[in-house]
Amino acid sequence: MTITTTANTDNAAANASALVEKAANAPKAELHIHIEGSLEPELIFALAQRNNVTLAYDSIEALRAAYAFTDLQSFLDIYYAGASVLLTEQDFYDMTMAYCERALADNVVHTEIFFDPQTHTERGVAIETVVAGIDRALADAEKRGLTSKLILCFLRHLSEADALATFEAARPLFARYARLIGVGLDSSERGHPPSKFERVFEQARAMGLKLVAHAGEEGPPSYIYEALDLLKVDRVDHGVRSIEDAALVTRLADTRVALTVCPLSNTKLCVFDDMTQHTLKALLDKGVAVTVNSDDPAYFGGYVNENYRAIIEALKLDSDEVYTILRNGFEASFVTPEERAALIAKLDANWNRATA
Repeated sequence: MTITTTANTDNAAANASALVEKAANAPKAELHIHIEGSLEPELIFALAQRNNVTLAYDSIEALRAAYAFTDLQSFLDIYYAGASVLLTEQDFYDMTMAYCERALADNVVHTEIFFDPQTHTERGVAIETVVAGIDRALADAEKRGLTSKLILCFLRHLSEADALATFEAARPLFARYARLIGVGLDSSERGHPPSKFERVFEQARAMGLKLVAHAGEEGPPSYIYEALDLLKVDRVDHGVRSIEDAALVTRLADTRVALTVCPLSNTKLCVFDDMTQHTLKALLDKGVAVTVNSDDPAYFGGYVNENYRAIIEALKLDSDEVYTILRNGFEASFVTPEERAALIAKLDANWNRATA
């Protein structure tokens, strides 16, 4: 009996390992990545030196050691400190290109990137400086096979008046930069429901922009309802607590409103005690269009392929489930129907010739 059990365990581990490799090699989309959250400690220190910015940490190792988060706010405190080194267009280019290199290495072929202008404008950095640097890097990455979109996010811990002013300042950029196609809502959820930003989302919707919002990570399922009914979002970022409301799960499944789930982030920020408790598989089983993304990979221990590895191993996903998640990423992307069909065809060709 022991021999059989050991053999079965070894078999399962080998199958999981093969599936991890198959997922790693597959073309994929990433729909939930905060570009400031891809800023690795080494680049933070390099930019601090270039821009004569004094950091609160005396070494890369000391900064990494501070990445022991207890909740979302403890992470945000470090996140905003790291962003303080970003001052020039070249800084934003370098940060974005560093992410693109990691994304290309993980076989990401399409990415939809969040950025937080208010993090920078409060330090005197113009929104166009931010967008110009990011967009230039994305244009260079597109020549290497990585297509992209850009989504401007409002910081929910600030006022709606601040968000409205930010949106007004950014209006001309939506016409100037073709990649800039939508708005989102991020930062601390607790005490800052989506309803707080109903008017600015109404203005964005009137411009024909795509709409997304963080909801149901630390916040309750009611925040997801608000994102859907008041902000009228096209996608929900995170949304992992939707499992607490059966009617909401059914609605998400029926309407195919995708959730941009970030597994390593969820465990790093203590939304779940460990990956085996994650709700991703339960949501997938109920027909919800879950996708897998890295969120703030420099802080949460892994880019997108590491997130796939984590869920495959902890949730014991099979090949069909992983394929569905990968396909969901393309189906939920803000691309044209023709582009979507081409991306899915690329996935299918890769998946069908691979073995796992």
